[in-house]
Amino acid sequence: MSQSVRSFVETLLSERGKPTDFTNSEALFTSGLLDSMAATELMVFLESEHGFDLSNPDFDIALLDTIDDLEALLKEAA
Repeated sequence: MSQSVRSFVETLLSERGKPTDFTNSEALFTSGLLDSMAATELMVFLESEHGFDLSNPDFDIALLDTIDDLEALLKEAA
């Protein structure tokens, strides 16, 4: 599961001309590596590829900031 998420994030970074070498604990959004459009793309990916429901209006986007955060979120949802 984490490899597909990491690969998707690497693609997002590459498409934006950003370095694709990052640690699983490195901030992606709060650091400015990825923007709000990338967040939307990531959310669509999580919903379509992993069945994760992000429709809750109280969902905290900060939970998507690192690969570690994403892995924990997906494990919690499983």
